Amino acid sequence: MDKNPNYYFIGIKGSGMSALALILHDQGYQVAGSDIDEYTFTQKPLEEAEIDIYSFDAANIKPGMTVIRGNSFENDHVEVAAALAMADELTILTYPDMVEQLITKYTSIGVAGAHGKTSTTGLLSHVLSGIAPTSYLIGDGTGKGVPNARFFIFEADEYRRHFEDYTPDYAIMTNIDFDHPDYYTGIDDVRSAFEDFGNNVKKGIFAWGDDEQLRKINVSVPVYYYGTNPETDDFYATNIKRSTKGSSFDAYYHEKFLGNFKVPLFGQHGVLNTLAVVAVSYFEEIETSLIQEELLTFQGVKRRFTEKHIGPVTIIDDYAHHPSEITATIDAARQKYPDRKLIAVFQPHTFSRTIAYQDDFAKALDLADNVFLTEIFASAREQAGEICSADLGKKISKFEGIVSPSDVAPLLEDEEGVFIFMGAGDLQMTEFAFETLLANTQANLQ
Repeated sequence: MDKNPNYYFIGIKGSGMSALALILHDQGYQVAGSDIDEYTFTQKPLEEAEIDIYSFDAANIKPGMTVIRGNSFENDHVEVAAALAMADELTILTYPDMVEQLITKYTSIGVAGAHGKTSTTGLLSHVLSGIAPTSYLIGDGTGKGVPNARFFIFEADEYRRHFEDYTPDYAIMTNIDFDHPDYYTGIDDVRSAFEDFGNNVKKGIFAWGDDEQLRKINVSVPVYYYGTNPETDDFYATNIKRSTKGSSFDAYYHEKFLGNFKVPLFGQHGVLNTLAVVAVSYFEEIETSLIQEELLTFQGVKRRFTEKHIGPVTIIDDYAHHPSEITATIDAARQKYPDRKLIAVFQPHTFSRTIAYQDDFAKALDLADNVFLTEIFASAREQAGEICSADLGKKISKFEGIVSPSDVAPLLEDEEGVFIFMGAGDLQMTEFAFETLLANTQANLQ
């Protein structure tokens, strides 16, 4: 890497891009970027770091820059086009290009999976950061660059095969599922992408043993499976205990007892993600007592089972936008709040995903006690489709209606419940509107 580049991010508010910008800023480089004017949850850390954020404008692109191009921007985007026109006077890198430049400097661990990669990346980053100098890039917009770091932990995104050229020392693979139907043709296509990524891993892969597709992967490095089956998994958890305070389990590597681990996480996926962290740490010869100590203080990552309380009401904010993720989130809420009513408020994300998974969405959402939907969140690539939220609602037996930022009053009927807001779009606008109405209602009662 150049010692004194001026890094400019096109799409700096993207969750991965903002994290990468923070890493480079921490390492002493000059960083700025541009994005949409609307406020996003990734914006605050950038502002706190005093990183300049501009509106999109061709005039922002100047000779001598190293331009980091966000994955979602095509050649006709105003700033991308300007950068391409000045290709002889500046350097253009994609987001994966820049990440790959960074990971080659450290013992690197990439976390991949259709679901759970952000939570697992965050947990691994938290544990290793408390033990050794660690840089990390998490998909919730969190990034940190540490000089002379031992580890670099990063989220490896499978969308459009963005992760295929990464060359980490280790990889964790939480699962393989058919997501992104706008790009992948089917589950075999997704598995082939994970195999391409896996064949670039240098030392070993830690994969969830109960995943049928992960059991099929054909790669050139050792694969160590983790799970709950002593007969088939290399790393396995036994004596699992789940309570309203969190989860605990005994961990083994084959016949070797590694210790008992406690973590303030909920749901079966919390146990599995923790076991994956234990497995990687074991291979890096990290002392068990240090892992145990760091696990106890994990507070989670942004938009992954993030909780707040307004009077008697509990609100959980979660990025879940796939049936498997919805199932896991509701399972976690049932563990922590076994005696309370669970109200799911879900924003379907893209028309193609809603069409592909409508029956699975209905099955997963019916695990809650009541279900509300917002209208479908359209993407830049997909503005319309042959389905609407009302169509999905007809398949959900516990469907109560459609809400929006301008109409959240129906939610007040369950005022002492646990509200689980799930979605990857702008669902937080509806959530904030509900919080405001709730606070005003409760203030009027006092």
